[in-house]
Amino acid sequence: MSALPKVAVVILNWNGKSFLQQFLPSVCASTYGNLSIVLADNASSDDSVAFVQENYPGIEIVRNPDNNGFAGGYNQALQHVHADYYVLLNQDVEVEAGWIEPVIEMMQKDPRIAACQPKMRAFADKESFEYAGAAGGWMDILGYTFCRGRILYTIEKDLGQYDDPQYIFWATGAALFIRPGIFHKLGGFDPYFFAHMEEVDLCWRIQRLGYKVAYCPGSTVYHVGGGSLPQGNPRKLYLNFRNNLVMLKKNLHPKEQWIVLSQRHFLDLLAAVKSLVSGKPKDMIAVFKAYRDYYRWRRLSKDLPADTLPEKKLFALDGVFHGIMIWRYYFLRRKKFSLLEGNKVVYKPS
Repeated sequence: MSALPKVAVVILNWNGKSFLQQFLPSVCASTYGNLSIVLADNASSDDSVAFVQENYPGIEIVRNPDNNGFAGGYNQALQHVHADYYVLLNQDVEVEAGWIEPVIEMMQKDPRIAACQPKMRAFADKESFEYAGAAGGWMDILGYTFCRGRILYTIEKDLGQYDDPQYIFWATGAALFIRPGIFHKLGGFDPYFFAHMEEVDLCWRIQRLGYKVAYCPGSTVYHVGGGSLPQGNPRKLYLNFRNNLVMLKKNLHPKEQWIVLSQRHFLDLLAAVKSLVSGKPKDMIAVFKAYRDYYRWRRLSKDLPADTLPEKKLFALDGVFHGIMIWRYYFLRRKKFSLLEGNKVVYKPS
């Protein structure tokens, strides 16, 4: 056991007793030999903490005084967790017994990998990939995120087509393996994000720092998804639009910002109009609120310390599709990752 790196699986919980009842047994059945399990509670008002204390006395509990979302919640809790690797695991994830070993082996062999994700399948349809991660996260040149195995709302069956390890742009926050030293060096997640896109922003900063983000197909987990905010919720839409804009402004090379953001503003306006025409005025309002708060953030961010990370152009990063994903999806009808062109990132461990 002493030869194995210490791994801490940290589950962020907010009023998630039903999920903990359902999925903690699989986590506790993990076969990794040097493992601790931590429940990071985000000021829950249900009796989920009492449930864990009574039924799983071996699980360490860290209590956050307030609910600061996914980003702030993990930032607070991980100050109290000490390990060689963190695994940030959603409360609505079922794992296989040997899910940890392949990822740790991959990261041990390649010290450039700062973050890694397993294969993400849907709990409700275990033969299909899951929306929030699938077989690794990518981004196109306009900042639209998608996955190997999931583009927009088109989700593929897992037929082994993405069983090769790859460097990727972003790893899912639902089952994120990450080196603590890198996490803390980068200041963790951006707390302004609260929830959604914070893991993409973190992985972008990891690449700017000179490290890699990877996908490990030898490990599989099953995610319910939408446990806090389901798809189609205007609040979720608001956070996705706002946080995506903030992420682009923060991380794009200065020479890329104007061309990318101007195109995104135009396309987001079209998306808002489409929502109105489709009879979804709340979605249109969510987009406009996202832009309102994005510009507020820009004004306030002028008083924040300057970003000292190296500036890198998108084309220099792993997991970037050198094209416009929505154009290929809607107009060329290429709805599978394998049908996109120029999307190969060769995995070459050191």
